[in-house]
Parts: sequence; structure tokens; C-alpha cells
Amino acid sequence: MSARERRAPFGGPGGERRAVITGLGVIAPNGIGAEAFWKACREGVNVLDRVTREGCGDYPLKVAGEVRAFDPAAAVEERFLVQTDRFSHFAMAAADLALADARLRTEDGSPFAVGVVTAAGSGGGEFGQRELQRLWGKAPKFVGPYQSIAWFYAASTGQISIRGGFKGPCGVVASDEAGGLDALAHSWRSIRRGADAVVVGAAEAPLAPYSIVCQLGYPELSLAVEPDRAYLPFTAEACGFAPAEGGAMLVVEEEATARRRGAPLWGVIAGHGATFTGPSQWAQSREGLAHAIRIALDQARCAPGDVDVVFADALGVPVADRAEAEALADALGPHATRVPVTAPKAGFGRAYCGAPPLDVVAAVLAMEHQTVPPTPRVIDVCHDLDVVTGTARRAELRTALVLSRGLMGSNAALVLRRPEEEK
Repeated sequence: MSARERRAPFGGPGGERRAVITGLGVIAPNGIGAEAFWKACREGVNVLDRVTREGCGDYPLKVAGEVRAFDPAAAVEERFLVQTDRFSHFAMAAADLALADARLRTEDGSPFAVGVVTAAGSGGGEFGQRELQRLWGKAPKFVGPYQSIAWFYAASTGQISIRGGFKGPCGVVASDEAGGLDALAHSWRSIRRGADAVVVGAAEAPLAPYSIVCQLGYPELSLAVEPDRAYLPFTAEACGFAPAEGGAMLVVEEEATARRRGAPLWGVIAGHGATFTGPSQWAQSREGLAHAIRIALDQARCAPGDVDVVFADALGVPVADRAEAEALADALGPHATRVPVTAPKAGFGRAYCGAPPLDVVAAVLAMEHQTVPPTPRVIDVCHDLDVVTGTARRAELRTALVLSRGLMGSNAALVLRRPEEEK
């Protein structure tokens, strides 16, 4: 039975208001739209390539995941386009796709029933750089009035809310890359507290000169010149991560409301855990990530052996990859060596806060299609994990575990379930 035919189960344990994912919107280097994104993930397509964005050619960062087939003017109205950065263009376009996928007619209900939550790591670097160049090269009067808001971390939340007329609980999560999962948890809590729907996710645009200069301070950034060698998590050749632009937005709804309106059902947010272990303290992240996994499993009432697939953080740094493998062993026990592990983002890059929502989309689609997508280009895994490589693997998938760690020390875990598994 497809998500288009499936309907949300009515009610939750003890009458709880539970959160279900009803809409998927993707703007990613390997595809625009959930269908194109999933096809590329399933086939293990690698789109990492040389950086071509204007003004970026002379920096040590040579390989990244660029969104090449995106026309902001075709996706965003002019009045919003001129006052926003590329990261907000991605977010607004992805939100439109998610709302269309959910078939959510917000005009039919109270605007206070729908909220917006995004996560942000760097804000609008490209817009900010352009305006500062005008300030330095010309004069203050040449700086546009939108400089004060376009760079801001909360810009995407604000613009999606204004554009859609959403007046429910809104916010922005600034908790490092793991904020992409924390935002989903925020939406889950908003649903439990009375909201009917939340538009949630993250998108980033880190491929501008100023933004790249800032990232060069990260020792985890891959400076490999060849695209095929730039991002190889869980291997002996791992030399860091390749960054990416883009991200995903989702519609999360209260399940009884979704059922009444006949919404498509993609997945259930069942549990979330978050911890903090310090910037670049990758060995210590073992304990923090394991604890986050245990919290998420406890909230989901899920035994370690019930996890059917893991979408790994997969930083691509040897000590960090080892810590993640050990965290899985600590939290899942012997099951950690048997459960399929995958990292589709090895084929298109890590979009900072946008990376976890993309993993969530891939996870719910993997459960929908009962298929684990491969980790592109990874062949010889040097950790005691069942990393899916080469081609996609058919499997019975009811429960997915999505992991994320940020460069500043945040760790997060999210448990997702197929709707029919939630009784």
C-alpha cells in the first residue's frame, strides 16, 4: 500500500497527540523534488564535483555538492526574492513542494494552527557579502534595507510564515548541524501542545566566497581535489566531508487531523534525543551520540533490535566515524553489526543543517519502498558496521534511526516509523 493510499491511524497511546509526516519538499544537489531525490539516492548517484560558483575558484575547497538546476526566479515571487538570500530561496521552494505534497489547504482553517520551524547554521552569507561589498566599495547609501534581515538565521522561518500566512508556533533552531533533527523534534512538541501542522526543515547555501572562507577553519572539511576522493565515510581513505547546498522542508501534522482530511502518510516521528559533547571532540561524541540514541529509542518505546536501518551522520573523519560506529555498538548492542547502515549524502555532500532533513526524507522513502539506498563510492568499510555499498538493498523496514552530529558538538538521534507500525 502506498503513502498516497495509506491513512493515518486514529489516536495514539493514552490519547496522545502524535506527529506524522505528510509532505516532503526537497531542493538537493542530486535532485529537485522528493521523487528525483529518491531516485538518485536509490541508484547511488554521485553528483559531487568541482566548485563552480562565482568567486569561489581560487579557494582550497575544490569539491562540493551544488544545486545546479534551481532557478530562484521561477520558484519565488520577486518581492520575496529581492529581500532574501539563496538559503531562504531553497527553503521557500522546498516548503512549497512539501505543502503541495501534503495537499494541505491552510486557508480552510485557522492560520494560528500552522507553525514554521527551521534550523540554520550559517544564515545568508551570499547576500551579506554583496551588501558589505557595496558598503566598502561605494557608500552606506548603496546598502539595501534588507541587509538587516536577509542574512539572519531566522530569515527562512519568517519568510515562509509571512508568505504562507502561518501564524502558529514559529521558531528557528540554532543548535549546530544536529539542529536539522532538533527542528523536527520541535515540530513534534508543537503538535503535542496543540498545533495542527508545522512546516519544518532546513536549507543552507554555504557556497559563496565569504562562507567558504569561514568554513576553511573547519579541520573536518575535505580539501581533496578529485570528486571521487572528497567524501568517503567509514573508509581508510576518509579525509573529511564535502559540503553541499540545499536541504528539505517537511509538513508535520497531528495524526487525527491528517486522518480526517485524508492526508498522505509518509512516516511517524516516534522519538528524539539530543546531547552536547563539545566542538570537534569526536572521540567524546561516542558517549553523547549513544546517549541520544537511547533517549530516542526510549521515547519511541523501541528496543534496539527493532531498528531496521540507520541513516548515519557519516562525517568522513576517521576518529569521528569510529566514534559513531562505537556509539551504535554501545546503544544497539550486538544488533549494531547486523542492522543496515547507509549515508546517501556521500554522493551529494553534507548541507550542514539541511543534511538531517534530507536524511529524514530518504529514511521515510526507504521505508515506503522497503529499500535501503547505498552509500555512493564507498567500497571497503573499515568499521564493524553493515554499511550498504554498491547497490540498493531490499529489506523489511519498519523503523529507521537517523543520526546527526554538528561541528560545534551537538548530537541528535531521531526514530521514525512506518505509519502502520504505530498502533
